[in-house]
Amino acid sequence: MRKVSLGRSGLEVSRLGFGCMGLAEFYGDALSNNEAEQLLESALERGVNFFDTADMYGSGRNEEQLSGFVKKHRDEAVIATKFAIQRGEDGAWLGLSNDPKYIKEACNASLKRLGVDVIDLYYMHRRDRDVPVEDSVGAMAELVKEGKVRALGLSEVSVETLKQANDVHPIAALQSEYSIVTREMEAEVIPTCRELGVAFVAYSPLGRGLLTGAFRSEKDFVGNDYRLQANPRFADGALEKNLPLVDRLAAIAKEKDASLAQIALAWVLAKGDDIIPIPGTKKLSRLSENLGALDVTLSADDLKAIEEAVPVDEVAGHRYPETTSSTLNA
Repeated sequence: MRKVSLGRSGLEVSRLGFGCMGLAEFYGDALSNNEAEQLLESALERGVNFFDTADMYGSGRNEEQLSGFVKKHRDEAVIATKFAIQRGEDGAWLGLSNDPKYIKEACNASLKRLGVDVIDLYYMHRRDRDVPVEDSVGAMAELVKEGKVRALGLSEVSVETLKQANDVHPIAALQSEYSIVTREMEAEVIPTCRELGVAFVAYSPLGRGLLTGAFRSEKDFVGNDYRLQANPRFADGALEKNLPLVDRLAAIAKEKDASLAQIALAWVLAKGDDIIPIPGTKKLSRLSENLGALDVTLSADDLKAIEEAVPVDEVAGHRYPETTSSTLNA
């Protein structure tokens, strides 16, 4: 597994990371701590060292799921977690906070759940517009000085917020959604990251499973899966409208002797070593499939064909419901 620099942080991360959110919530039933640990162990054995979680995934449960694994492999694993989205123990959504006092409390709580002394990469999960970003990043910078955090990150922020934050303390990574069906970040965000020397971490590089080909109707979803309930690209008939795009991409994958997911991930990987996709899964077979994308080489003609097969203006549904879209590009 080749490693790349995480911005200018000094951290080296695997070319493909692992998004841990689905282990605890959102995509059907959660894994047990033991099941999650076995999957993470397998990822590490295959060279993945970059693991992404957040305090709101499972209302803290996801961080706890990682704790046993992290304790065993603290010197090998690069752990990213996040603060800002507040939830109750029952899962209730309580709002956003970037308040400096809250940031320090959230960090201490994450350290305890993870069972570590320092967080490698600490993200502001969402921007709270009521708090000056300079105050929030200033509080995050104090955590670096205290030795509780190694590097700072932001998620789903505008280029203006990124620049303001980077003036306070170097930002190692900006995380936002990016895939062949979600490409808004190409206009300004990714170029600004490159200008500032900030790594771009791409979450949902498989379009929340849309680009795996595994979901073709409601019956393909198992358990309490939020996609059918609240994701505009799957709910209310949008999935069926998006299937022709998936099928076009599948035809290209067949020509390249690769799976649909591998072509989708290879496309993201081909966009530059400073773009680090973090697909997630709960299955060992899917982990192996995702890692196979590292062996897929795409030419300039291949990239053009992929982008012509999946025009972004033909994708049905926004990437988030209207109720939460105000927190994006903040």
